[in-house]
Amino acid sequence: MAKEQGSLSINSENIFPIIKKWLYSDHDIFIRELVSNGCDAITKVKKLDMMGEITLPDDYKPQMHVIANPEEKTLQFIDNGIGMTEAEVKEYINQIAFSGAQAFLEQYKDKTNEDQIIGHFGLGFYSAFMVADKVTIDTLSCKPGESAVHWQSEGGTTFEMDECSMEEFGTRITLFLNEDSYEFANEYRVKEVLAKYCSFMPTEIYFEKANAEPEYETIDAEDVKDTDTVIENIVEEAKTEEKENENGEKEIVEVSPRKEKAKIVKRPVPINNPKPLWTKHPNECTEEEYKDFYRDVFHDYKEPLFWIHLNMDYPFNLKGILYFPKLNTEYDNLEGLIKLYNNQVFIADNIKEVIPEFLMLLKGVIDCPDLPLNVSRSALQNDGFVKKISDYITKKIADKLSGMFKVERENYEKYWDDISPFIRFGCVKDEKFYEKMKDYMLYKDLDGKYLTLKEYIKASKGETEETENAENTTAENTENNHEETETITVEPTKETETAAEDTEKESDSEEGSEEKEKDIVYYVTDPKQQSQYINIFREQGINAFVLTHNIDQPYVQMLEQKEESVRFQRIDSDLTDTLREEVSSDEEETMKKEQDALTELFRKALKKEKLEVKVEKLKNENVSSMITLSEDSRRMQDMMRMYSMGGMGMDADMFGGEGQTLVLNSSNKLVQRIFEKKDDENITMFCEHLYDLAMLSHKPLEAEAMTKFIARSNEMMLKLAE
Repeated sequence: MAKEQGSLSINSENIFPIIKKWLYSDHDIFIRELVSNGCDAITKVKKLDMMGEITLPDDYKPQMHVIANPEEKTLQFIDNGIGMTEAEVKEYINQIAFSGAQAFLEQYKDKTNEDQIIGHFGLGFYSAFMVADKVTIDTLSCKPGESAVHWQSEGGTTFEMDECSMEEFGTRITLFLNEDSYEFANEYRVKEVLAKYCSFMPTEIYFEKANAEPEYETIDAEDVKDTDTVIENIVEEAKTEEKENENGEKEIVEVSPRKEKAKIVKRPVPINNPKPLWTKHPNECTEEEYKDFYRDVFHDYKEPLFWIHLNMDYPFNLKGILYFPKLNTEYDNLEGLIKLYNNQVFIADNIKEVIPEFLMLLKGVIDCPDLPLNVSRSALQNDGFVKKISDYITKKIADKLSGMFKVERENYEKYWDDISPFIRFGCVKDEKFYEKMKDYMLYKDLDGKYLTLKEYIKASKGETEETENAENTTAENTENNHEETETITVEPTKETETAAEDTEKESDSEEGSEEKEKDIVYYVTDPKQQSQYINIFREQGINAFVLTHNIDQPYVQMLEQKEESVRFQRIDSDLTDTLREEVSSDEEETMKKEQDALTELFRKALKKEKLEVKVEKLKNENVSSMITLSEDSRRMQDMMRMYSMGGMGMDADMFGGEGQTLVLNSSNKLVQRIFEKKDDENITMFCEHLYDLAMLSHKPLEAEAMTKFIARSNEMMLKLAE
């Protein structure tokens, strides 16, 4: 061919500034693009061989080489793929943004059912100009009789083409790096990028440093291959030792035979794994392989709890493995990592369009060749197809968890503390996930036992499994009776219509009253701090859930909206009837008078004008006082803390004491003495101390209040010692 010069045909105005500044989101992305193009070229040449268009040599070994030259500040990408003819170079390289893959697929669409091939040429190649002042291509087509082509451009819109002397088909791209990009001639930097993007590309990739000192290894002589360069033949003589035989005589025994070895130039090792675990069928993978893959990819040497292997071919192609790591106890510290691939080419981490937000607490890989990508392969189009992928992943997670609950509940409970933050977060963020998981949500009770919400409510009502079975049997019998009963139609008279209307009104009234009655679910948020309340509940046989995680509060709010018959109430928010002693009308009248008097007394002593005081006769006479805070007030405080308003004195006092109630136990001797000695000179000190004792069982005292509490305790002990 004659030497040719010309201007590149630009389909988009000012494309080079676009490429350099914002077309590719990461500066190192060009390595992924050029390696990926090389792998695609190899895929194409293998397909042509499979379809009989060409015949590959028997010793053909598909491979990609990346060579960094720190002295010359160059970076080369060499593949033994399909190569290009002169005409193809003009079409695919000189005409920017023309997709070679589209024409290739159109030509062979009736001859293969393989998955769509990512384009070998087009804008991916031009990412080279992000880092290079000059780029050259040397290429030889796999088609017989074609000449090798040399192409070069010095970063502008002009090019030169000529023949070259390549003898084997394939493509060699050389980047002459610009001054700002010399880092990519450094072997460690290039290896880092290759590990990031190319660890699982489907073709073996080899990295070399130009002019590097050769490395050697010693192997058995029988393992030497024709391709090995032997530096030295080595003979290891047999080793012998003097040992005592059965007769007690000493003799020389050979313990290691004579060995012939060879010192060879170290064989190149690919930097990638072309057949990652997710490409295999789940039945072909062992437990140890899953664990090894997890350690290799995520460098987490704590074993994952369990995993889900995604393997779907229809209606879209998606494979992957999602791991449930041992999660941290605080939601704020949870950090997962989902790596997204397209045909084993790394795209990005944690892309929210594909991966539901709550799944980002997990670790895993997802490979979806059908993902709609833009030209840089690093941003997804947010369309309906992507939403279907997200929904599928969510469904598979829910199916795995519900299956474990039904078949392996013991294991499910063992993992629950670690996975519950993730599951509850998922329920809050994804309504479909909640609908699938709501019957399989567990809650730990005061005894450390795991219950579902239904199990807790049935137990609180005294219903047992036998009761439930009896109800089911009754329902079945009723249904059967209905099936056997002949249906008789009666025309309604005026009287029957009126009666029916009255009955309907009564029924509506009953339904209305039932809607107001909610099943109360008690819970604790700090078993140590709320221990006094827990002990009182235990004495009365009342159970409660332990909800200590940050995600529990928004989860409870969501749950109450979904399940309108359920109301969550912290055990220190109010007193239940089961904790009170029954009192006569006379006692009730007396307690009312005490309550009015003590309210005035404590408000004055504590300087809390809005403090509510209740006098109750509790079954446990050892409890002198308690602080309760209405569930609504406490939730308001929690919400304000969540929005970083904790510096405002986050207790009931910020509401002037609204919602806060001091409960005084009339059965307690200390409370009785205070009522009897309302005029005592130390009554203010007693009121303050009793209030602080109640507050301590509710929450830690603030610094100033604690200082006063300690000083007052010392003063009271001194008075007792006098």
